[in-house]
Amino acid sequence: MNTEAKVGAFVLISLAILLGTIYRVSNMQMRGARVPYRTYLRYAGGLQSGADVLFGGIKVGTVTAVRPDPQDPTRIEILMDVKEGTPLNAKSVAKLGSVTIITSPVISISMGSNDAPRLPPNSVITSQESISIDDTQRKIVALADSAQGLLEAVHQDVNDLTGDARKLIANLNEITGKPNQQRVAEILTNTDALIANISPKIDHISDQLEKFSDDANALMGKLSPTVDNVNATVSNANDTITAVRQPLQANLAEMQKTLNQARGLIGDVRASLRAKDQAMGDTVENLRVTTDNLRELTESLKQRPWSLVRIRQPKDREVPK
Repeated sequence: MNTEAKVGAFVLISLAILLGTIYRVSNMQMRGARVPYRTYLRYAGGLQSGADVLFGGIKVGTVTAVRPDPQDPTRIEILMDVKEGTPLNAKSVAKLGSVTIITSPVISISMGSNDAPRLPPNSVITSQESISIDDTQRKIVALADSAQGLLEAVHQDVNDLTGDARKLIANLNEITGKPNQQRVAEILTNTDALIANISPKIDHISDQLEKFSDDANALMGKLSPTVDNVNATVSNANDTITAVRQPLQANLAEMQKTLNQARGLIGDVRASLRAKDQAMGDTVENLRVTTDNLRELTESLKQRPWSLVRIRQPKDREVPK
């Protein structure tokens, strides 16, 4: 290989290294520093690695892995890299979404709350399950079945309403037939005749009521002075009662005081009588005892009169032998 070939090869290699360096540096400047996060879903909906991660509708990162969770095989673990400085917080919620109907699925993260604490790197973002196409189809089928039943019920109700309407029309035709029309005409004729007969009586009653009203007005006019006099009498009686009330109350108070004193005096008299009754009882008892003693003394004197002279009773005489 000559010198020119070596120089050309060196230039090409240097150019390739330069282009690679420029591409990597520009890519890193465009992408910036990345922070890893993760979330978990029950249904991934065709999400693949490299899908966009949106925060409030703005692309802030990409999905790095979509795989079953090693600890829980019933859910999908989704790893993602998000630009450093993205304000993910504890109130942010990740869910499966898409920008348009025909685009690939993406991870959409809500903005959460400004007061919520920021999530550190490698944190788990709270997720919200989205409705899958299968669930949507099942709901549509269930809705179609219920709609079919509803249509059948409505059809039955419409048939019932149609039958009732026909019966109503038949009844109306029967009511508005010629025989009924004649009967209604007769009723109206009789009603007119009855009104014509009653009209003079109603006028007479109206005249009597008007006369009675006039008499009542005249009577009220005559009674008005009497009512005024009664009102004046009542007013005078009220004034008299008001004037007499105070002395009566004073007299009643004095009378109450006198009654209380009389009650006290009667109580004292009763107490004295009880004491005297007790003393008289003792005196009577003493008199009874004295009387008993005198009676015994009298009997003793009758039997032994010598006891007044002798202190001792003489001995009994001996029986002669």
